[in-house]
Parts: sequence; C-alpha cells; structure tokens
Amino acid sequence: MNLPHFFSRTRHLVALTALLFASGCATLDHSAPTASLDRAASWVILPVANQADTPQAGLRLETLLDNHLRSRGVQTLQHYPASMEPSLLLDPSERTGREQAIQWAKTQGARYGVTGTVSEWRYKTGVDGEPVVGISLQIVHIDDGKIVYSASGAKSGWSREALSAVAQKLTRELLAPAGL
Repeated sequence: MNLPHFFSRTRHLVALTALLFASGCATLDHSAPTASLDRAASWVILPVANQADTPQAGLRLETLLDNHLRSRGVQTLQHYPASMEPSLLLDPSERTGREQAIQWAKTQGARYGVTGTVSEWRYKTGVDGEPVVGISLQIVHIDDGKIVYSASGAKSGWSREALSAVAQKLTRELLAPAGL
C-alpha cells in the first residue's frame, strides 16, 4: 500500500466531507438578471405572500429585504402601505393585490419592486428543533410589470441557530446573483 497516496486521498475526503457538513442544507435556484439592476433607482418592497403556517412570516421577510437592500446600496426604498393591502378574508386573490401594489409603485415613481412568497418559516419538531426557511423572491420592473430576476430556495440551520439568521443568510444567497 502506498501510504502517502492513502493519506492524500483521506485528507481530500475529510476536507470534502467537512465542506459539505459546514455548508448546512440548502437548495437554491435562480434566474439570470435580464438587465443590470440600478441601486440608485427608486425601489419598493411589495407585499410578500405568506404561505407558511407561521403568522406574519411575510412581514418578517419584508423587514429582512429592507435591511439587506439598504446594506447593498439601495438608497431610495419604500414599502407598500399596509393600509392598502387587501384583506385576505375579503379578497384571497394575491394576484389582485400584487397588481394593485404595482400600480401604487408606479405612482411613487419606482423603477423596481421586490416581492416574494414565504413557503416555510419554522423550527422543525423534534429533539434538535432546527430552523427551516423556504422563500421565493422576484424583482419586478415596475413600468411593465415584468420579472427581471427570480430566485427560490430553502435552507435549514443547526439546532442552536436562530430562525431569523437562517432567513437572513438565505435572503443574501438568493439576491447575490442579482448583484444585490
């Protein structure tokens, strides 16, 4: 047996295993941005749909998006007013709400809108209780309503990690390919 070759292969295997273990569990998909996104333009955060069992998960993601975009150089950033959001009891159509929000963003002179959906936002049940987040994001060109970038992903953390920290990491990873 060739010992130096054996140790070299073992070292590579250990390094690969450590890398996979350290990366946690994450799944990401994203489109290529259709145009360069201008951080100096006017941006709005449109309503984020909450399809998770956790109340107000969409609002939590909106807050993370606000902080992330500002930290990446977006200076002009507004939120769609909560008072204008349709009541889900009266109007369960999220598509109608999105169109209304885009119309509002046009009146504000915004160029881009960020929206999305939260599909999972919870701690797993069991002994460890790992945090789990699943989200989809879209950047919309307000003038024509076309999606210029989209991404979705899911990520789980370790048992002592905060759910918001996992969501923040996932948000960062999803927006990075768009240059944000």
